[in-house]
Amino acid sequence: MGLNDTAWENLFDKYHILSEIDRNGQFIISANQVKEFREPRLMTKFDHKVNLPTIFAANNLSILPITRGDYIISSFSAYKEFDEPNTEVQRFSIPAHIQSLMPQFLVSEAIALNCANACGILNDFLEDDELVPTVSGRMSSGGFRFDIDTAFGTKCITVNNSQIEIDAAYEGIHYLSLFEAKRDLSDDFLIRQLYYPFRVWSGRVTKTVKPVFLIFSNGVFNLYQYQFDNPQNYNSLHLVKQKKYVIATEIGLADIENLLRTVPLVHEPDISFPQADRMSRIVNLIELLNEKSMSKQDITSEYAFDERQTNYYTDAGRYLGLIDKSRDADGIILFQLSALGRRVMELEYKERQLAIVSQILAHKVFNETLRLHLECGEMPDKQTIVQIMKRSNLYHVEAESTYLRRSSTVVGWINWILGLIEE
Repeated sequence: MGLNDTAWENLFDKYHILSEIDRNGQFIISANQVKEFREPRLMTKFDHKVNLPTIFAANNLSILPITRGDYIISSFSAYKEFDEPNTEVQRFSIPAHIQSLMPQFLVSEAIALNCANACGILNDFLEDDELVPTVSGRMSSGGFRFDIDTAFGTKCITVNNSQIEIDAAYEGIHYLSLFEAKRDLSDDFLIRQLYYPFRVWSGRVTKTVKPVFLIFSNGVFNLYQYQFDNPQNYNSLHLVKQKKYVIATEIGLADIENLLRTVPLVHEPDISFPQADRMSRIVNLIELLNEKSMSKQDITSEYAFDERQTNYYTDAGRYLGLIDKSRDADGIILFQLSALGRRVMELEYKERQLAIVSQILAHKVFNETLRLHLECGEMPDKQTIVQIMKRSNLYHVEAESTYLRRSSTVVGWINWILGLIEE
């Protein structure tokens, strides 16, 4: 159990929070009460549903700020799942005269937004003219009320001078677009991150306010524009449009075929064969570890993973030789980039992508599956992939059901490699 889990269990016991919610449909808790057990900023920020403490998840609860020092706990519908990412991709290039926005230097949300602006992505997506960056950072929410769905029906919440944060705002002739930007790939988001800024700035400007979510990782920008059909209703948002933009690499089929011919095969490591289908999330984790080492608990609480996924994706990075696992003096498991991982992350964007492909194709099962795919013009079926897996001396894969389950990782990683090829 994590530190947040333990602290919240203690708070729920001390203040009889569950019985209060049963009686009143809500519980208001102050930052000072939270601080009795742990720092409030660590205890109240759950950007994804999977990050919620165990006692919240078990009782279908969420938490929202209502003043600068108070929070409300109830069975809110506080999160929304992202729609499936767009399969259509628009490629773009960073202007030739810009040297400081190379993909390997896009290490923060703010820099990623600057890159999107410099490359014309924002102009294309927002469909507005003469865009100017305006407000950003932390500010007060002022006062407003809103309705939100709960297990007890619709509830009216009053917010008064809560703190909000805007990653960026771009104002054009017709619209004010407010951005929430993330570098971690996830399945859902906390609606509050869009809704509170939307309510504040809808009351301050006469233009239409567009809430926009930007997710950036490994040279890929996913943008989602939302609309609140009823500005007074937290749950009235729907997706207006979504686009996917990718920094051009000029990786061609010949580059991949060359790696297939030249990459020497390695012996399978004594690490479980990966059960992590989304290579994009493995690369994203490697990007985050390039900033700092993280404990298993850090990854689980800060990233959109549950504990099981943390194991799967860190093991996948270790399988590729890009992540190392160690213990600190207190016996806490730490993950950091390996020496090879650090070298790969220092490469320019195209070379970095090809270096990751090399690490994948150095394993017989991926090498043979991709060869077969290129020869036949389609992905081999799962039974064929399982036969290749059985010939590849995989570590600790024995049951037929395990082979079948893990074959989806092979399909996922091969599709990721093929997705890098620019026609």
